[in-house]
Amino acid sequence: MLAEAHLSAIVQSSDDAIISKTLDGIVQSWNPSASRIFGFTAEEMIGQSIRKLIPCDRQAEEDDILARIARGERVRSFETVRQRKDGSTLDVSLTVSPILDADGRVIGASKIARDVSERHRAEAAIAEREHQFRMLADNISQLAWVANREGRLLWCNQRWYDYTGQTEGAALGWGWADVHHADHVDRVRAKFFADLAAGREWEDTFPLRGRDGSFRWFLSRAKPIIGSDGVVQSWFGTNTDVTELLEKEEQIRVLLMEVNHRSKNMLAVVQALARRSGGGDADFLRRFEYRLGSLSANQDLLVRRGWSNIPVGELVDAQLAILDQNSRVLVETCGPLVPLSPRTAEVIGMALHELTTNALKYGALSRPGGKVWLYWEEDESQFRITWREQGGPRVTPPAASGFGTTLINHIPARSLKADVTLDYAPDGLTWSLACDATLARTLAS
Repeated sequence: MLAEAHLSAIVQSSDDAIISKTLDGIVQSWNPSASRIFGFTAEEMIGQSIRKLIPCDRQAEEDDILARIARGERVRSFETVRQRKDGSTLDVSLTVSPILDADGRVIGASKIARDVSERHRAEAAIAEREHQFRMLADNISQLAWVANREGRLLWCNQRWYDYTGQTEGAALGWGWADVHHADHVDRVRAKFFADLAAGREWEDTFPLRGRDGSFRWFLSRAKPIIGSDGVVQSWFGTNTDVTELLEKEEQIRVLLMEVNHRSKNMLAVVQALARRSGGGDADFLRRFEYRLGSLSANQDLLVRRGWSNIPVGELVDAQLAILDQNSRVLVETCGPLVPLSPRTAEVIGMALHELTTNALKYGALSRPGGKVWLYWEEDESQFRITWREQGGPRVTPPAASGFGTTLINHIPARSLKADVTLDYAPDGLTWSLACDATLARTLAS
């Protein structure tokens, strides 16, 4: 009796529907979970056919189940669809076992039904998300991939296989290296593994072989995927074809070189005309040629930089190199590296050139012990650069201003909307310029 009570308690408290039926499919018992799952009360189902729960298009399932049970077989768990009292359907997992009498004869069947609708909905949602992911991943223009924390590829999108011609899965593991150019693969590996080991984002540009055997250039990036424990779990990477972009950049570079060459030819013509028209004024010709050299140095910098912004340090080095004064000008930078717009670089470059030539002729650089301190800084609102001389002859203000003063003072003030000061202190000249930081970076030529 105690065992029967325990068994009854288990049946009554189970979350699964537990039902017994005859070999004709007539319900003999119906636990509370069966009522909860199917909506029928025990009174409504006991003595009724189990087929009330089976949709019309699945009645053959019951024929098969009853036939197997009659042979003493156990119908192991399978998933199907059943119908509630309100006519709605639900996904269930069924297990059906024969019930034997004391003589071992099959007299009925016990059925356990578990509602798996929620699991099916979750699986369907996961499948839909996976479908959407694959649809996105396989149709983006980039090659995309996922690697484990050591760099072993776990997955590639269809674009990878379409471009490389590798069979599906061939790139996985270390197979990705097979499509790299032999001249670049060692360098790529070294940087890739170094960045992965440091846990920092990876970026590189290199050629990859296509299915036709030709190579194209790709800009490649990978971001670390961080787990809840803060540790890198995997890497997501893309390869973007930049072959045409690089070819256009090369065309632009060649054109800029040609423009630079033609401009220098024009400067040479101007220089020749100046020599013929200078009337024998050697000092004028020398200063004029130095100024042309300053313009030429600025132009070389701009061409090398693709006519983009120039770091102020490179500008200073180029201007001091014209007059071979790099060693005597002490350069000090404060704050971040400041990239100057082409127009700003041109204006400040000419001013620095003029300051250097004046220092060589009249100021601190005209004596062996003289020095110049040049420093610049930038904050949120202003860019400032200062030239300070020490150790030269006693300074006296000039009686009149010439073209050099225009280059040092008036042109920067007007072109950069800058505050420019010239301090002719007796122990050394100081020149300083302050302008809007954003303007210094973006001023159009």
